[in-house]
Amino acid sequence: MAAYDVDLDTLIDSASEALEKARETESAAETLPALIAAQQHISQAVDEAMAAAVLEEGASLRQAGQLADLSENAVGPRLARTTRLRAYASPEGRVTRAAVERARYDAELGRPAPDPQTPPAPLRFRRRRDT
Repeated sequence: MAAYDVDLDTLIDSASEALEKARETESAAETLPALIAAQQHISQAVDEAMAAAVLEEGASLRQAGQLADLSENAVGPRLARTTRLRAYASPEGRVTRAAVERARYDAELGRPAPDPQTPPAPLRFRRRRDT
C-alpha cells in the first residue's frame, strides 16, 4: 500500500472486508447492504486519495478529477469531505484552488489546519526589508 495516510489504508481494508462479506452471502437481499458499504468505503478512499494527490503530489483539481474520472466541478465538493481539506472548504461546501494553495502553504510551514467553522485568514504581504 502507498504511504498516503492511515485513513486511506483503513478505508481500503474496510472496502475489502465488505466485499468479502458480500461474497459470503446467500441472497441478493443480503448482498446489497455489503456492496453498498464497500461502495461507500471506496468512494471515501477515492476522495482521500484525491486530497493526497492535490496536497502532497501537486496535482491540480482538474488533474485529480481526470484521475478519478470525475468532472472538475465534482472535485471541490468531494475534497471538502476529506479529513485533510475539510477545514479549508468554503461555506458552500467546496474546496477551491485558492484553498488548496492555502492548505499547501500551511503544511509547508507546519501550521495546523484552521478550525472548520472559522475561515482561514487571508494571506498578507510582508515586506522583507525597509529600504
